[in-house]
Amino acid sequence: MSTLSLGFIVEGFVTLLLVLTIGYCIVLNRRLKRLHADEEVLKATISELLTATEIAERAIHGLKETAGECDRTLVQRLAEAERVSAEIDSRLVAGEAVLKRISEIAEAAAMPADRTAPKPQRPDLRSQASAAAARLKQMRDGAEEQAA
Repeated sequence: MSTLSLGFIVEGFVTLLLVLTIGYCIVLNRRLKRLHADEEVLKATISELLTATEIAERAIHGLKETAGECDRTLVQRLAEAERVSAEIDSRLVAGEAVLKRISEIAEAAAMPADRTAPKPQRPDLRSQASAAAARLKQMRDGAEEQAA
């Protein structure tokens, strides 16, 4: 009887171990299924990230092109502004020369030929020339501000 009961004990122990192994296999199977499902989610996430990266790269390329175009346009406009500023400066210099000649003519005309003769009533050419010079200076300052 002892061999029979020892055989039952060993077979019972083997059966218990098989039951535990089957239970552990079921647990492992569930974990593997979850892991596989997570892998699919991870693949989908990676795919979405790749798509978003491609879109971002295209947007960056577009921004670089736009920035380059803006730079070229700005360079052209600055060159045009410098040309206009130089033209205004040359015209202002010419205007000052004309104003100076007018002022000299006005001074010469204001001197009477005969110092004893009374001066005829004329508008004050010097004050008008000074006012014209002030207006010219204001125009120059305004042109410099626009150029800046």
